Amino acid sequence: MDAKLSPNQGLNITGIGLVSLLGVGLGVAALVLDVMAGRLPWLATSLTMPLLLCALISAAAGYWVVPWLQALKAGQVIREDGPQAHLKKAGTPTMGGIFFIPVATIVACVWSGFDRHVLAVSALTLSYGFIGWLDDWQILRRKSNKGISPKTKLALQIGFAALFCLWLMYSQPSNITSIALPLGFSIPLGLLFWPFAGFVLVAESNATNLTDGIDGLAGGTVATAMLALGALTAPTSLPLMIFCASVSGSCLGFLAHNRNPARVFMGDTGSLALGGALAAVALITNSLAALFILSGIFFVETLSVMAQVGYYKATKGSDGKGKRLFKMAPLHHHLELSGWSELQVVAVFYIISAILALCGFAIGKF
Repeated sequence: MDAKLSPNQGLNITGIGLVSLLGVGLGVAALVLDVMAGRLPWLATSLTMPLLLCALISAAAGYWVVPWLQALKAGQVIREDGPQAHLKKAGTPTMGGIFFIPVATIVACVWSGFDRHVLAVSALTLSYGFIGWLDDWQILRRKSNKGISPKTKLALQIGFAALFCLWLMYSQPSNITSIALPLGFSIPLGLLFWPFAGFVLVAESNATNLTDGIDGLAGGTVATAMLALGALTAPTSLPLMIFCASVSGSCLGFLAHNRNPARVFMGDTGSLALGGALAAVALITNSLAALFILSGIFFVETLSVMAQVGYYKATKGSDGKGKRLFKMAPLHHHLELSGWSELQVVAVFYIISAILALCGFAIGKF
């Protein structure tokens, strides 16, 4: 292993080493979870096989798609006011979500026998991926950081969320409007559940989008959260477990190309889709309490942006300028500007996501 301790830098590890550790860790976790649940890991109805298959297909697909994106000159436009170390990433292909998101949804649909729940969450995932693609395409076409307008993006997210909620309303049992809590407690929301469900879909999608700002960060943290969510859904829905394992595996395959230094970025095409996938599965399986824990990193990243904007507006003086709470938001950029390397940020966030996955899994079992 090419990791070493440095008195000045702490833990220093290469991008491929970090992603390799994550891949082995999630693979072993899937195997252990299958054995604990009495599932044979080499069969289709397991966490392990969809995870490994999608990881291999996504990694292989990247070797064809990434050069194609380079040939299309689909290079990312880097913000000049961001961390200076990111300027060297200008021109790195984006829209990587166009290959690993379809891999996950296609494998999950076929492997689950086109289960109606898997078809529904796959449709929502691809729909949010389509919104992200529109945004990425506009950014590339204009050669700027401005894609489709925020109002248009939000309207599309709400529209697809409403369609998904309508499907939930007419296809799921009535008790879906009560949010399950640990120890058998629940919160009955009644009709208020539906606007809340729409909010969860849009908020989770935007939260994973905000987290996607450093090589390998969103892909690795979502892969961990998805595997834990898959383990939680297994007792009630093996098809949705297969979907979660497929998405987790596809994220791992994508990391073969997105690990530091990244050869491709997932773009909004990938990040918006991943958040939608997490939220959709949690809504169907009534796992919102566990999702809140599993999404801890995404939640904090979002809070950092909200706090930054709120503090700036609250301290705005007569000159029209305010103070900043962080050096830059989201939080991972603040850490970078505070002296952390990208790999240090990603490594710490991976560890935190693993701890949150354990906590979320434990809470979901009570």
